[in-house]
Amino acid sequence: MDIEQLRDFCMAKKGVTEHFPFDEVTLVFKVMNKMFALSSLDKWERGEESINLKCDPEKAEELRAEYEGINPGWHMNKRLWNTVTINTSDVSDNLVRELINHSYVMVVKGLTKKAQKELEEL
Repeated sequence: MDIEQLRDFCMAKKGVTEHFPFDEVTLVFKVMNKMFALSSLDKWERGEESINLKCDPEKAEELRAEYEGINPGWHMNKRLWNTVTINTSDVSDNLVRELINHSYVMVVKGLTKKAQKELEEL
């Protein structure tokens, strides 16, 4: 998976926007103004492809135990975020897409009822 495929997959989701709120190299994907994925473009250019994704705490622990390429979220709440290293032998593109979907759904579930209704109407 390359950065464009990752971006296209995230942007295809309902209500998603992209931002650079921290600096000019940290690409952040938000749904209804809430982060669900972020990635350093500098790291991609250095061949260190990864993405931070929100995750259910129990599932996050299980994933970290099972996959070398999944670790506690770098510069994030380690309980709720994982850093997923892309293009590694044990993390398939399908798994990356599954984890992006999981992160998106978790954030949508945490939205206010009003924001969820607005998202449905998009």
